[in-house]
Amino acid sequence: MKILKVYFSTFLFLIASQVFADNASIYFNGDILTMDGDKPSYVEAVVVRGKKITYVGNMQNALNEAGTNPVIHDLKGQTLLPGFIDAWGHFTLIAQNTLGVNLGYFSDKPPLTTQELIGRLKAEAQPFNGWIIGTEYADAFLTDGPLTIAQLDKAFPNQPVFVNNISTLTGIVNSAGLRRLGISKSTKVVQGMIPVDPKTGKLTGELIGIPNVDATAKVFGKYSQGLTLETYRKAEKIYAANGFTTAQSYETTIDDIRNMRQAVDRNMISLDLIALPTYLVVDQLLATNQNYPFGIYTKGNGGFKVAGILVSTDGAPQLRLAYFTKPYTDTTGFPKDWRGMAIISQDLVDHYAKLAYEKNIQYYGYSNGDAGIDMTLSGITKAIRETGITEDRRTLIAHSFFVRDDQLDQYKTNKIFAQFMPNHIWMYGDVYKKILGEERASNMVPLNLALTKGLQFGIHNDTPSSGPSALFTIWTSVNRKTYGGDTLGPGQRVDPYIALRGFTSVAAYQYKEEASKGSIATGKLADMVVLDRNPLKVDPMEIKDIQIVKTIKNGKDLYVRP
Repeated sequence: MKILKVYFSTFLFLIASQVFADNASIYFNGDILTMDGDKPSYVEAVVVRGKKITYVGNMQNALNEAGTNPVIHDLKGQTLLPGFIDAWGHFTLIAQNTLGVNLGYFSDKPPLTTQELIGRLKAEAQPFNGWIIGTEYADAFLTDGPLTIAQLDKAFPNQPVFVNNISTLTGIVNSAGLRRLGISKSTKVVQGMIPVDPKTGKLTGELIGIPNVDATAKVFGKYSQGLTLETYRKAEKIYAANGFTTAQSYETTIDDIRNMRQAVDRNMISLDLIALPTYLVVDQLLATNQNYPFGIYTKGNGGFKVAGILVSTDGAPQLRLAYFTKPYTDTTGFPKDWRGMAIISQDLVDHYAKLAYEKNIQYYGYSNGDAGIDMTLSGITKAIRETGITEDRRTLIAHSFFVRDDQLDQYKTNKIFAQFMPNHIWMYGDVYKKILGEERASNMVPLNLALTKGLQFGIHNDTPSSGPSALFTIWTSVNRKTYGGDTLGPGQRVDPYIALRGFTSVAAYQYKEEASKGSIATGKLADMVVLDRNPLKVDPMEIKDIQIVKTIKNGKDLYVRP
């Protein structure tokens, strides 16, 4: 009899647990901005059951739809939006950077001087792989000029130190670091520079381009899969705390793809993860499987997927490595009439654009200067002509910083999606005015021009090349303020709703996920974010200060603000 009672009690507990698990949730009493359509629309209530939204509309019908004992979520005047979708970024780099000290402008204690920066390294850094590592450094945000090798040597005479720039393309090491890396004045450089101080004839400790990329790999080294997955969990917390429910990592390696997939398949990561490998890695994937499942999630409408193929044409404009049709106005340290350079041949661009169209692999171009954009446009146009494929493949060109008016017309003709990075306006707008001139700088990231031409475009952070906040990027799109306080190209500003679409409905469209993500609508995934204020109703200059209250992934809280 006692055994029977135990079984009966257990049965009742399981039934009660199942009933509770199946209870619907109702979100109400706030600004529920659906992001469904070209203009803002609000509803009174949203019903969620399991992973999906089952009703969107008025409160009375929501109560009827929810049934018995729904879980009530009173928004108390706060704002509910679809979860943010990362359209372009480095999830794996954000993860790796958690092994160092975040020195970025978006860190908890952003350094304002070189001494504050060094102080944080001394106080917070735990040596990893024999190195003191700082990440997200940006000399423009320090009041006393850039960090120098002399300062690092004084603070760390024997300990190797590596401080990586927020761009991830430049960094600086101390003398102990140079010795450990085996770098000297005789070190050969293929792409980039290892500068020498003309006054002293000694290395400055700066690493630019490929030397910095190689140094980054050596500094962090290879570490266990267990530690890799632990850094992924830390990265997920960063994304979730900023309202993201989907994250991307471009320039992924075969190892990255394997680790990202395992992290999701083992349910160690709740975010949907999207990998975007370079053309060389795509060659490897196709060598093992000619029908590799690009664009297909491992768990139906979520999980992990490899989005497509990445082909880059040129480098960072702030380093004067972007490829332009006209010279930089300031060529100090570069050859006369320096226009930047291509990092790939036109033949390779043409080859991989055609491959993408033939195999129906989504093509992700990466081009910054207008000459770099010309290369990508040429490759895509040729691929369309030779394959005869004119349907919308969601082909895109990321960054598109200095796209020309006539090039945007080609985007529209060839159904090319522009994926812009507005934060360069705030971070480097003052620099661009100096090195490119007022006109080109003012017309960078031409959001309003793209809008008036009827182009589909998105916006992104490219974290860690800028901070992880979608709201900061939306603020930049709306206000176009530089770090120095100027308004750069006021005619290219867009309203907050258009900017919000870049992280929600448009980003879902980019990934061909508009049926399941990007707006609050019946049948879509319950991926949502709660904000303390409505970006459409605050002073535009306050958008960046709006706080994430909660991030909801598949109907469950992924992040709750402490």
